[in-house]
Amino acid sequence: MKDAVQTAVVGVTGYAGAELARLLLRHPRLKSAPPVFAGRLDEKDAALGGVPLVEIHPQLADNNGTAALKLQLFSWQLLAERGVDVLFLATPHEQSREWVPEALARGMRVIDLSGAWRLNSAKNRAIYAFTDDGTEHAAGTQSKSVYGLPELHRTRIADAHLVANPGCYATSIILALRPLVGAGIVDLAAGIVADSKSGVSGSGKAPSAKTHYMYAADNLSAYGVFAHRHTGELLEQIGLSSAQIVFTPHLLPIPRGILSTIYVRFLKPQTRESIVQLYRTFFADSPMVRLYDNTLPQIQYSVRTNYADIGFQVSPDGRRAVIVSCLDNLLKGASGQAVQNLNLMLGWGEAEGLE
Repeated sequence: MKDAVQTAVVGVTGYAGAELARLLLRHPRLKSAPPVFAGRLDEKDAALGGVPLVEIHPQLADNNGTAALKLQLFSWQLLAERGVDVLFLATPHEQSREWVPEALARGMRVIDLSGAWRLNSAKNRAIYAFTDDGTEHAAGTQSKSVYGLPELHRTRIADAHLVANPGCYATSIILALRPLVGAGIVDLAAGIVADSKSGVSGSGKAPSAKTHYMYAADNLSAYGVFAHRHTGELLEQIGLSSAQIVFTPHLLPIPRGILSTIYVRFLKPQTRESIVQLYRTFFADSPMVRLYDNTLPQIQYSVRTNYADIGFQVSPDGRRAVIVSCLDNLLKGASGQAVQNLNLMLGWGEAEGLE
């Protein structure tokens, strides 16, 4: 890798793309090489050389040259001319399925924020209905993909050429459950319940009937019951069967943030101290996870930060626990995690540009 790493972002116009641009523009290691921003443009904007970034996201304006940056028409030639080393894709799943193999063939390392390459099981991938699934070409790309949850796979991420950034709901639940399930103390036969709630930005920037103000405001609604795309990530990364967990997402009338309330039973009685020690040991080298010992996290504590917050309460008989996990769906649930993965891939401090 060159001394000055050149990144590129495709999909900067969305909410996660805006946060990714903000983090990369302010990253201490990337000051000499701002990202290349590329995407689709109409004929008029393409003829003008692109659209100024600050017209798309005025909040990114600063006195360090952002006014000169533009969203340019995407082409592989553009990325080659600019010497792109690491490509971030904040694109729809179908687009990432098409572009990731090409980027890898051109020698770029890729961090994909979509669900295109997260799932190893064909059964779990079926929910996406990828048209190329089952082909030798797709299988070859999938075999190169590393699930980009640093707290689980930081060693593999460091050597990866393709990192599949996790889903936001999945991140909040996996971080809360993997230490307990991995320790063998959870009664899986009793079942796990994960009740998650997210702000409307989790649905993306494109408006829909259910993210319209008149629907979302003063409302709380469940959706994707037994059918949410992040369920497969939970099964694969925690090591569960579909019969062992019920995951229900809900839409909160707030702009951003996720709170997951998770209910488990233990095989044997546990103490608060034993669970605290288990979490502390598991996350000892994880700078972007905060453990709450004496209180439960809330969305307002983690929103607009890159942290995942975890707290819990154990029942008086020690046989049950309620775990609360909070994060910002656009940061630790998307763009902040992508930058955390970038840091690992380039051998930088995991929390650089994030704290």
